[in-house]
Amino acid sequence: MHELSSSNLVWLIPSLPLAGFLIHAFFGKIMGKKAVGVIATAVVFGSFLVSVKVLLDLLAMPGEHRVIASLCPAKADVPWISIGSFQVYYRALIDPLSLLMCLIVTGVGGLIHLYATGYMAEDKDFPRFFTYFNLFIFFMLMLVLGDSILLMFVGWEGVGLCSYLLISFWFEDVENSKAGNKAFIVNRIGDVGFGLGVMAIFAVFGTLTFYAPDGHGFLDMARNGQIANGLALTTGTATVIGLLLFAGATGKSAQFPLYVWLPDAMAGPTPVSALIHAATMVTAGVVMIARVSPIIVHSPTAMLVIACVGTFTAFLAATIALTQNDIKKVLAYSTVSQLGYMFLGCGVGAFSAGMFHVTTHAFFKALLFLGAGSVIHAMHHEQDMRKMGGLKNRIPITHWTMWCGWYAICGIPPFAGFWSKDEILGSAWGFADVGKLLYLIGLGTAALTAFYMTRLMAKTFWTDRRWDEAAFSPGHHVDEDGEDPAGHGHSQPHGGIHESPRTMLIPLIVLAGLSIAGGLIGIPGNNRFEQFLEPSIARAPEHEPMAFVPGAILGTAAGAIGLGIAYAVYDKRRKTAELLTSQQKAMNPIYQGSLNLWYIDNAFTRIALGWCGAVAGFTWQIVDKGLIDGIVNFVATLTGFFSEVFRRAQTGFVRNYALVMLAGVVAIVGSFLLRAHNLLVK
Repeated sequence: MHELSSSNLVWLIPSLPLAGFLIHAFFGKIMGKKAVGVIATAVVFGSFLVSVKVLLDLLAMPGEHRVIASLCPAKADVPWISIGSFQVYYRALIDPLSLLMCLIVTGVGGLIHLYATGYMAEDKDFPRFFTYFNLFIFFMLMLVLGDSILLMFVGWEGVGLCSYLLISFWFEDVENSKAGNKAFIVNRIGDVGFGLGVMAIFAVFGTLTFYAPDGHGFLDMARNGQIANGLALTTGTATVIGLLLFAGATGKSAQFPLYVWLPDAMAGPTPVSALIHAATMVTAGVVMIARVSPIIVHSPTAMLVIACVGTFTAFLAATIALTQNDIKKVLAYSTVSQLGYMFLGCGVGAFSAGMFHVTTHAFFKALLFLGAGSVIHAMHHEQDMRKMGGLKNRIPITHWTMWCGWYAICGIPPFAGFWSKDEILGSAWGFADVGKLLYLIGLGTAALTAFYMTRLMAKTFWTDRRWDEAAFSPGHHVDEDGEDPAGHGHSQPHGGIHESPRTMLIPLIVLAGLSIAGGLIGIPGNNRFEQFLEPSIARAPEHEPMAFVPGAILGTAAGAIGLGIAYAVYDKRRKTAELLTSQQKAMNPIYQGSLNLWYIDNAFTRIALGWCGAVAGFTWQIVDKGLIDGIVNFVATLTGFFSEVFRRAQTGFVRNYALVMLAGVVAIVGSFLLRAHNLLVK
């Protein structure tokens, strides 16, 4: 591995957000909102600039474009864990994959921080919000930068903690607290698989470091088809490790069956939805699978499972998004669906295509979430699309920027989503025996995506107004001080529906530009994105993908059909913006199934509160109280009994102790005399 000229700057990438967290945690209350907002945003953009510098230096290096750098100042190589010959260092793996994610986390994350300074301006806990926001960025950077899977796991758990804190930020609302708890608990289920996968890696490879200068990192060995002691990496071993790690990814990246936490997480502030559920945390599972791709490619079974679960999740979530009325819930299920596309790409061996979709999705989905937040801001925190309509000319900048995100997610060329989505679908075509089936399901999902996103745009902006102008008169929904009485930070102190402030619009405009042109870095034929990621991604077994031109035609046609049908339907229903009448909805089982999330959440609740509750009750009563507490109480009772017996010997009188000592002397002398007598007799 070569020396990186800017390796002495790498430690600043995670350290700047960490410094912001510490400043806000200790001094946020006395600094004032403006200072908190400026510092919180500046430290994230500072990390972005350092990441750009490190990336340019890495690309200028010859060779494999992979460097190990210390995360401590002055290049100090500090052991984090040192137990005998086992050592884990506090170091960063600098390669194209880690730096790509650093740019996404800090670049898009910085824009979301800037947006949040306007969106949360009136919130009573403004400093606490940015304390959590900066801490989340720190942990996410640790996740993508760590040079060992154990350090990645620290970041993995850290973002889980921060997601709980941010989702339940308005904890005085019971529903928000429940959503935070649900996210935390469901992610812990997946994390059991991740933890077991880490243990399996150590047992098989004898190390937890990804790459090492001596070539003995576990990914070094996996690329050579080896494990510890030079033995061959078998398909069975790779399958076990791959499926355990994928179990962790299904929790963090919201795949079936552990996707149920993400839609409920929309209870948190909209900037949280944009940061966690569009650009960073939910893509962590995809990043992890791409990172360990040298192991995954050794297991056709693991790849098939990943591809099938991703495809099914994409289709299932798209069918649910068709009927949701909460604007953020539509985007939430859209996120679950798009994550399914990413795992489809990884499962068929197109890891670079999966990561390409991670990148473009960060642009257009962050834009759509922030645009939805701008709509909610304008509508006095109303999120029900049935109570919107006619907003196109009232908030034009929000409308046109969201228009760019809408075209991008629909897969219309030349917008960003077209390039990444079609590359995934084309790669799926020739995969194993199920490739064509996966392709057709993915193509159908693309049409559904275009339909429900057009429905969102139509119900929000294009149909007739379904809200009362008087309800948005000056002073409505605000207290005597002109602030939101709920303290949720997005009030309209001047009343009326109007455009968001510049701090919220600038990120929308930048993300709109990226949603338009961001996909041009991965044009087939000269795919610079794939070439860039090549040192970090393993090559999967070759299979014949669909040719670009027919794939692009079919993909665009699917998006255009879904878009056109939805536009025609809602253009004819401008007054009601409803596809079906109330009676038709009540009688339609498919509509009811979709509206009720196919009853999967109800099943999870029944399992969690029913069966799991019964198991927990049995464990508590029989195992915990009966067995464990019984043993502890028995030992305590036995100790108490013997203490009562022996305490009588401790009288505190000297004469008693002297008598005992004399008796002891007499007993010792007597035993010697008896022994001497026995010897004489013999």
